[in-house]
Amino acid sequence: MRRSSSLTFHNYGWPEEFEQKVKQLEQFHRPLICTEYMARGAGSTFDTILPLAKQYHVAAINWGLVKGKTQTNLPWDSWERPYVLTQPTIWFHDVFYPDGTPYRQHEVDLMRQLTGRP
Repeated sequence: MRRSSSLTFHNYGWPEEFEQKVKQLEQFHRPLICTEYMARGAGSTFDTILPLAKQYHVAAINWGLVKGKTQTNLPWDSWERPYVLTQPTIWFHDVFYPDGTPYRQHEVDLMRQLTGRP
């Protein structure tokens, strides 16, 4: 029987759910990679998830970076309610406007702090 060299998972929940999932997966003694976690409107944010990911040595991949063609700034309800006249108050995934300006500067500052980059 082959064993995976790492485990991947999605978690769009609140920090408590993320931590519970990580603790559940730690029993397999494999590197953990959270392949999707960012969902501001669902309670999963950079400020709540990334410090936990760092604490538990979990790699975290953000789905979406720059507002644009993929429209990952739009929440899940955009399938039923297109945001054509007004943009959502809270972006779902993306971090930057097309010109490079952060959607929320404190999120970029947090990422720099957690990664040790100036």
